[in-house]
Amino acid sequence: MLTSLYANGTESITFSQLLICMAVSLGLGLLVAATHMYRNTYTKSFVVTLAILPVLVQSVIMLVNGNLGTGMAVVGAFSLIRFRSVPGGAREITSIFWSMAIGLATGMGYAVYILAFSLIVAAFLLCLYSTKFAERPKVAERELKVTIPEDLDYPHLFDDLLARYCHNAKLESVRATTMGSVYELRYWLVLKNVEEEKTLIDEVRVRNGNLPVVLGKATTNKDEL
Repeated sequence: MLTSLYANGTESITFSQLLICMAVSLGLGLLVAATHMYRNTYTKSFVVTLAILPVLVQSVIMLVNGNLGTGMAVVGAFSLIRFRSVPGGAREITSIFWSMAIGLATGMGYAVYILAFSLIVAAFLLCLYSTKFAERPKVAERELKVTIPEDLDYPHLFDDLLARYCHNAKLESVRATTMGSVYELRYWLVLKNVEEEKTLIDEVRVRNGNLPVVLGKATTNKDEL
């Protein structure tokens, strides 16, 4: 049942065998695309690529089967595509690798094997995405920007306040502005209680002479396909 449909190699493929493998590639490509869309952010172009990638890889594998020189040329072409693409996250890389695995298997005739394999993988991934497995506990990460006059000694000015209201606090940067007459301090914080944000701001304002104080969400940078 898990043997290749191409018992005598790709030189003797029948039209019905080709259609079966192409149908499996297209169907499983849609399965990969649907699994990738589940509770995830995505673009239409990337999802369409996931759906069509298995049948494209299948056609390439069928052409280079047993030909070492052609196989090396295909490896070089894949390398060019890799270095001209945008780096993706772990989920995007998993979906691309899964699509390519489908194309490799159907290109070698293992349609039943990759069908069973993909159904198990899809069920397993959907189960993981539906549960709280590996989810980080929600923490209130904030970015605090405080303006202070130049005559204040800033290194330990707010240490006691931050220790009282935060699990963790780190001074990220110090910037001199207005011809050096004031300093802007930027902290990264993990608050103990989100409802105490206003109290923290009020106590900071008492110490910085009521100069501007900004408390907002911590900025994050994420590359997506």
